[in-house]
Amino acid sequence: MRFKNVFSIIGPSMVGPSSSHTAGAVRIGLIARQLLGEEPASVKIALYGSFADTYWGHGTDLALAGGLLGYDTDDARVAEALEEAERRGIQITFVRGVGLAPHPNTAKLDLTAKDGRSAQLIGASIGGGTVMIHEMNGFTVRCSGEYPTIVVLHDDRPGVIASLTKILGESETNIGYMGVDRKGRSAEAITVMELDSVPNSDLLHKLRQIEEVKDVTVIDLNRKEVKEQ
Repeated sequence: MRFKNVFSIIGPSMVGPSSSHTAGAVRIGLIARQLLGEEPASVKIALYGSFADTYWGHGTDLALAGGLLGYDTDDARVAEALEEAERRGIQITFVRGVGLAPHPNTAKLDLTAKDGRSAQLIGASIGGGTVMIHEMNGFTVRCSGEYPTIVVLHDDRPGVIASLTKILGESETNIGYMGVDRKGRSAEAITVMELDSVPNSDLLHKLRQIEEVKDVTVIDLNRKEVKEQ
């Protein structure tokens, strides 16, 4: 992961005090929320390294909760995110992570929705508010959320990747980065594609019509959620 410009180092417009411990943490929480596809009912968050040692003083717990609530990095409500989560009936538990982590500022989030569906994400805040997602639902991935991202869960079958890229090509959607992981030969697989533009509903519909595709999720940190009045 490279810092592409000075703003990658300074960090985004944010609620302080730290671009790594606060802004990055908000983005990890927000990506986890979007991976689940809705507001979670409960979340267990394991913190590693510096996150585990200093999360309270840097507001990392508030920032992660803010992202889970759909807040952006500069939303003043981040400071009261845990209280708001409690008000909404969302149970958030913090624990110290055990074992190795890909980066000193790493969080593992296990989310459960009201209907019992679950999602799991491991993400790291690597500086300047930039994050790197290393795992989604047990698959090894690599994405930053800096660009609109499609996460496709599918069966590992010949021709699936070609079908995915053909549909994107026909829609004139450029792929900036693509990664694939699978749980085994002919088992479940995941394809993650960072795009140069936000995918429209027609494109997503066509992807979901592929026989081997089980789920298509869009990660977009620039997607604004409706704020409560």
